[in-house]
Amino acid sequence: MVRVIDDDLLVPDPSKTIADGAVAPWKMMGLTVMPQMVGELGVRTDVPYRDLTDAERDVVLHGPAEKHLITVPSKSGKLFEVNFTYRNARLAVQEALDKAASEGGLTRVNKFIHTGTCPTCHGTRLSDQALGTHVKGLNLAEATAHTLDAVIAWAPTVVDAQPAEMHTMATVIVGQLLEMAERLIELGLGYLGLDRPSATLSTGERQRVQLARAVRNQTTGVLYVLDEPSIGLHPSNVDGLNGVIRDLLRDGNSVVLVDHDVQVLREADWFVEMGPGSGGEGGTLLAEGTLTDLVGNPSSLIAGFLDGTEPIRLRANVSSEQLFDHGRIRLSTRPLHTVHALDVEIPKGRLTAVTGVSGSGKTTLVLESLVPALQTAAAGEPLPAHVSSVESSGVARVNVIDATPIGTNVRSTVATYSGVLDDLRRAYAALAESTRRGLTASDFSYNTGSLRCPRCEGTGEISLDVQFLPDVEVACPVCDGTRYDPAARAMRRPGGLSLPELLCLTVRQALPVTEDLPKVQKKLHTLVDLGLGYLTLGEDTPALSGGEAQRLKLATELGRKQSDALFVLDEPSVGLHPLDVRVLLGVVDRLGAKGATVVVIEHDLDMIANADYVVDMGPGGGAAGGTVVATGTPAEIADHPASVTGRYLTPPAKVQ
Repeated sequence: MVRVIDDDLLVPDPSKTIADGAVAPWKMMGLTVMPQMVGELGVRTDVPYRDLTDAERDVVLHGPAEKHLITVPSKSGKLFEVNFTYRNARLAVQEALDKAASEGGLTRVNKFIHTGTCPTCHGTRLSDQALGTHVKGLNLAEATAHTLDAVIAWAPTVVDAQPAEMHTMATVIVGQLLEMAERLIELGLGYLGLDRPSATLSTGERQRVQLARAVRNQTTGVLYVLDEPSIGLHPSNVDGLNGVIRDLLRDGNSVVLVDHDVQVLREADWFVEMGPGSGGEGGTLLAEGTLTDLVGNPSSLIAGFLDGTEPIRLRANVSSEQLFDHGRIRLSTRPLHTVHALDVEIPKGRLTAVTGVSGSGKTTLVLESLVPALQTAAAGEPLPAHVSSVESSGVARVNVIDATPIGTNVRSTVATYSGVLDDLRRAYAALAESTRRGLTASDFSYNTGSLRCPRCEGTGEISLDVQFLPDVEVACPVCDGTRYDPAARAMRRPGGLSLPELLCLTVRQALPVTEDLPKVQKKLHTLVDLGLGYLTLGEDTPALSGGEAQRLKLATELGRKQSDALFVLDEPSVGLHPLDVRVLLGVVDRLGAKGATVVVIEHDLDMIANADYVVDMGPGGGAAGGTVVATGTPAEIADHPASVTGRYLTPPAKVQ
């Protein structure tokens, strides 16, 4: 890729004259005398830029950096003759780019920069000399443009295509390639293109690439710390992950991993279990030792999931005959990406799990096909080009509940997002002391109210400028991070808590001190039911984990009728303890009780086992996937011989 100055961006509005600021860089970068200089060079400055001749425009964009004597007025009106060096529009941007030393400076310059494919190598990154060598008809760029799966299928065919005297060398090279690729394939990365920029990989993909490289390097005596390596992995790929860990241990390394996936945890030699709850309700050592030690320790919360004594199926079973009693959503698509044409049915009012290995087409089916098809159908707009037809069965609303952070700044908190703060502001405004001072609910807003902290303006933190280092965010020294002016502490509810003090409590701690506020109680109980009782009311929502963000987004939906709604949850179990998965299943049941249809894209076996219906994609990833392998209840998927997911899905027992 190359970054080039875009002439069209230099003059964003050709209907303007140069005198009126048509040349944007001159106006933004303090070169206010350039319009006068270009006039001295024979360019008309009083006509629209689009009406200039090609020669005049060439002077504006490419004129030489030569000195010219021009007359400029001072503030008093006196005229001076000064020698200025002419800077054409492109040169002005280039100089600003070279001198940019701050993010703000780069932002100003980037307005005139276009990033595009390199015209010399056409995006291959290689010189003509490197591209001149071909192996079995492919140059290096063409070979690396393929997925890893495609390359390892092609590589062995190279040997016989070489002259006899090169067979030995070719065999060695191909053997090395296949050996290095083996672990990447086992880790479920065969669908990745070899020329894929590493910056575009997800955290889980990047971690798996690093693990495969560590095994290849054959280190010894190294401590590897893996932070939730199972995220985004299909159970078949977790087997590959466990194989990588065993290889690292075999070579004399040590491995510490933080994870919730039972399939990974069962491989551990030693456990350190933290808890018992989350946030302020955790932070203690519950148990440690071998699996036998954990099973024998009554304090352990994970032991029952490791030894299989905890029940898998928690939701009531729905028979195949009952699945579509509430209706069915039908979707037909044409081929897209590596996904073939599909015909899929989703039971309305049920929990459907879409499963399959990484790259099998789950996202394409759900997020790129089902969701936009239902949204456009509800709006009466044309369907996406790759969607042949959709029957919505009465679904008029589609809610995609993903793990993206809530809000973009620290002004968004658990209290504001849940609506609790609005009710609390009204309650504090109704106090006798507030009435005496003439305060209303708006005064208790830390965004715009009169009681917000004047130092941090309600953000709870200030930015310190540290020389030679990035700015440092610290708690505001005036309000101690509470966001409110100290004067707000004078207004106290029965029980003695001010609003700033109340917002410092967790959701669960706030329940007993707000018993006289029914609306607040209802919202707080909803958060507790979602497993978020440990969150502080004043906690910044952008700092929440993906799972916490997903559940908080659902908080406002649980009290509404949802018979016309489809909820899509993208890997909602990521980062969740098996007990938290149970809480999530309870949330899904509450949505189902309101008539909602829920679709989850999932790898977690407990979530899949508790679904009413499963759509299993595959059989592989990338070009090896893109079809619906099997559909049915979890028990039917477990018995399906072609389903990779089914091999790991123990037929769930009845609800226990």
